[in-house]
Amino acid sequence: MTGHFTLLIGRRYGISRDDQQMTAFISRISTLGLVLGVALLILVLSVMNGFDRELRERILGIMPQAVIYHRQGMEDWRLRVGALNTKAGVIASAPFVKVQALAYHKAKVAPLILFGVDAELEANVSNITTMLPDFRKQLQGNPNALLIGSGLAATLGLKAGSKLSIIVPNGQDLSLPKIRALTVSAIVHTGTQADHSLALSNLATAAHLTGQANHISGLRLKVDDLFAAPEIARTISREWGYGFYSSDWTRTHGNLYQAIQMSKQMVSMLLFLIIGIAAFNVVTTLIMVVSDKRSDIAILRTLGASKLQIMAIFLIQGSLIGGVGTLLGLILGLTMTFFASDVVAWFESVAGIQFLKSDVYPISYLPTDIQFNDVALVVVAALLLSALAAIYPAWKASRTQPAEALRYEV
Repeated sequence: MTGHFTLLIGRRYGISRDDQQMTAFISRISTLGLVLGVALLILVLSVMNGFDRELRERILGIMPQAVIYHRQGMEDWRLRVGALNTKAGVIASAPFVKVQALAYHKAKVAPLILFGVDAELEANVSNITTMLPDFRKQLQGNPNALLIGSGLAATLGLKAGSKLSIIVPNGQDLSLPKIRALTVSAIVHTGTQADHSLALSNLATAAHLTGQANHISGLRLKVDDLFAAPEIARTISREWGYGFYSSDWTRTHGNLYQAIQMSKQMVSMLLFLIIGIAAFNVVTTLIMVVSDKRSDIAILRTLGASKLQIMAIFLIQGSLIGGVGTLLGLILGLTMTFFASDVVAWFESVAGIQFLKSDVYPISYLPTDIQFNDVALVVVAALLLSALAAIYPAWKASRTQPAEALRYEV
């Protein structure tokens, strides 16, 4: 009995439609469970990877990756920008002035975080130009220009060209706040939580509101390795000495990153268990097949088939069920992932509801990112579990005694 013949019989058992109805039904249920488990796991991992990517590329493209502060503000920031750009791990740096303020427009008030930036240098550390291509043109040489997040604009009823008042508390006399009238030059839509609190102005305009026209709040860094940002910032602040201190994205958005990673691990574990349950349903299917094919097994044994070859037949059958389920699950999972964002956006527009609101969630849309390593892990795990599940029924089949199995056959 050749290996080719063993493969032929195992494949025939695997795709045969002549099984008893109950056996065929359980076989299909096992395959369907495997398909859904693989497809859902690929979809969920891709969505989690999408959130991770958007955190790194979009949210941290707007918010600082690392920041160097001075307790009294920095006056010699131009020299320090040049020094920072030569540091290992630092791609670029830019000054900013941070102001906690209130925005007032037509009897509507909302808190905002005003960042005064240098339009030329800010473009080196931020991806704002991808969302607003004429960012430099909007701010350079225009001290009264204000770029405002779309969520904040909606709250205040603002549009391009609208005028509003920026109110900043006066530390010396709270009854006399500083007020500056600014014009909305453009509305920025990032699709993140920043849309509901962020505003950008000229560096000098924000500095004037703080009462320290020649000082900045800090220097923002763009680094080549996000996970090295804390150490890079701490090292620089220590080198610069007394009064300097640092912050980084792990303090401002670290909890979000940890939540994404924990959710990915927990959901992946649960879905892997679903795949495991579906794969081990193969055990039930194959045991019923073994019971149904006892006479066939006995005949094969009398024709000279060894126990190892009998085992191989049913291992092939179990692997075939697992392979078909995994392949269909892979196709379904990749298809669902590819169209997930569009389907959710379409359903939101038809139903008139929004599942992800940027004032609650970090982003306002469903991102996906298919990564080969995750897909390969899911496929290998499903195939391996299916193969392992087939071992016991195959061993049970190899223990069939021909005389016992044929005793009551006509």
